[in-house]
Amino acid sequence: MLVELFKDVLENLDYFWIFILMTIESSFIPFPSEVVVIPGAYMACEGTMSLPLVILIATLGGLLGATINYVLAMTLGRKVVYAFADSKWGHLCLIDVGKVNKAEKFFVDHGVIATLVGRLIPGIRQLISIPAGLAKMNIAKFAVFTFIGAGVWNAVLAYIGVKFHDVMDKDTLIDKVEHYSHEVFYGIVAIAVLVIAYLIFKNRKKA
Repeated sequence: MLVELFKDVLENLDYFWIFILMTIESSFIPFPSEVVVIPGAYMACEGTMSLPLVILIATLGGLLGATINYVLAMTLGRKVVYAFADSKWGHLCLIDVGKVNKAEKFFVDHGVIATLVGRLIPGIRQLISIPAGLAKMNIAKFAVFTFIGAGVWNAVLAYIGVKFHDVMDKDTLIDKVEHYSHEVFYGIVAIAVLVIAYLIFKNRKKA
């Protein structure tokens, strides 16, 4: 079962999985970064990884995921993005029109700095790259602000992971984050559905 697979990943977390999961977390299929960075920092305290590298790899993954959102939004345009958010596929990806509209309003109200500040606000952070793409924000500024914002967020989560190491064992930590597993499960299912849909569309187009 995918939930069990995710638990296995947490129990054997490494830099590769931190990068992959944080890329997914910041893309159009968001799930809580707490289930990745906090355990990663915890394991760094046990000597299996480097804490600065955990933060850096998580931040690079977040930047890649955010860039995927940015490029898709810039390429597809506002009409397609909102149509997707209002579809059953968008809902499978935990996205709806209200969330996208909220992120776009935040971007309009705060300008390009929103890509930095927005990375620190729950409910906004995963989707703030979409309005940046719609507005065709300068890619260099987008990358710098996103990297800084994601880095600060991940540093805070890493600090929590370090503190958790002082008060609980590894099995207890896994139990604490297990309740997020269902969100991860739906995210992975959504990825599979989108890949299959793309392949079907591609084959029909060739035909």
